[in-house]
Amino acid sequence: MNESVEKSQQVEEVDFQLAHIRLSGKRYGDKDKPILLSLHGWLDNADSFEPLAQALMNQGVLKHYQLLAIDWPGHGKSQHRPGSSPLHWIDYLYDLDELINVLVSPPNTVKHAVKTTDNNIKQTSDNTITIIGHSLGGIIAAAYNACFPEKIVKLVLIEALSPIFEKPSNAKNRLINSFKQHHRFNESKSKTDETANSERTFTLERAVNARNQLTGLDKHWCELIIKRNVDIKNQQFCWKSDPRLKLDSPYRLTFEQVDALMTMSDTPCLLILGEQGFKQLKLAIPQAKSWFSQISHLQIPGDHHLHMGSAEIVANKIRTFILS
Repeated sequence: MNESVEKSQQVEEVDFQLAHIRLSGKRYGDKDKPILLSLHGWLDNADSFEPLAQALMNQGVLKHYQLLAIDWPGHGKSQHRPGSSPLHWIDYLYDLDELINVLVSPPNTVKHAVKTTDNNIKQTSDNTITIIGHSLGGIIAAAYNACFPEKIVKLVLIEALSPIFEKPSNAKNRLINSFKQHHRFNESKSKTDETANSERTFTLERAVNARNQLTGLDKHWCELIIKRNVDIKNQQFCWKSDPRLKLDSPYRLTFEQVDALMTMSDTPCLLILGEQGFKQLKLAIPQAKSWFSQISHLQIPGDHHLHMGSAEIVANKIRTFILS
């Protein structure tokens, strides 16, 4: 991020020491304002919200709110989960719950705090949290809201709607494949450090090109995300994100389970989809109306990362939604 953008947005790096893990992130705007808690997608990080933060600043939203973008565990600058056991999306619900409890606790009762770059400890007692969730972040936010709607004022889902579900008949093969992947992962850890390091290092250009080819995300945005997910060693880049993130989950919920979880929320919800985003989400709009009693949905130009490539349009829609 360049210096002029940092100054204009009052951006600062933050760390949250929760009871079980340390989360890092970025805060844009005044730390005394109500919170727009921004939750990124799988293999992204807090910097994926930088274009949206800039757009919200341009449109005057950050005069009324702060945007707090966190790195999920194993992403960006946040701590990895301990051990080598499989990861699962449900664990993020515990992270989110701990974080929200910190953010809304009165200053005289808080047990865990956020330490900013100027070494000041800051908590907020303002119980007004709006969540902006993209992809995996939206999945986590939707599931959390289904259980604890009283903790969320409004919900913005960007290219996300509910936990992913699949047919019960897939359960056995999914579990078997997950075990195979984790066995291979554990075997690879037994290699010498020299061999492992040679396989993990790469040039930034190579990483950007690979992500661009895999996802279609503009190279500029690929680079922005990747830089927060890597370290530099001997003039070469190496991933600092948790390699277990790329392994399949051992199980997924069925539709019946997701439907029972999601029905019915009164939290005002804005669903923003990209015209070139995931087709399954567009097909699920009728179902979304049975999960949210107050939902508005729209499609705008852009792909799965439309909050980056179409940030000004997304920010305008969010501005109308949260300031209404």
